[in-house]
Amino acid sequence: MTDDKTLFSEIDHVAIAVNDLEEAIEFYRSTFGAEVEHREVVDSDGVEEALIKVAESYIQLLTPTKEDSPVAKYLEKRGQGLHHVGYRVKDCKAALEAVKASGRRVIDEEPRPGSRGTTVAFVHPSAAFGTLIELVQE
Repeated sequence: MTDDKTLFSEIDHVAIAVNDLEEAIEFYRSTFGAEVEHREVVDSDGVEEALIKVAESYIQLLTPTKEDSPVAKYLEKRGQGLHHVGYRVKDCKAALEAVKASGRRVIDEEPRPGSRGTTVAFVHPSAAFGTLIELVQE
């Protein structure tokens, strides 16, 4: 349960950057019996994603579709692993404005379309103890 001061309603997803999406999907299938619930190419971000549902949240497996995408750069610099955490918010624009009003650095100045028909915005990792945060409005 959230109160009026809390911007987050729950964790939407944990994103994991991978080099080989099929290999990652097979790992989750064969190891945990998990199946992909949604799969999508997000051209604007240069990624393909596979979402595995866990309760009311997701594991988001991400692989780049373009060599210059942020996920491609991440993989080149840091290798595979945790990329970001997405938190559900009631109103992405209001949540983003609250983050900016607190003086924190953001990546997106305005919310934008995300996968699954969501609206999203990213908070810079330097503002959040090295963690890239995605605000997700369903």
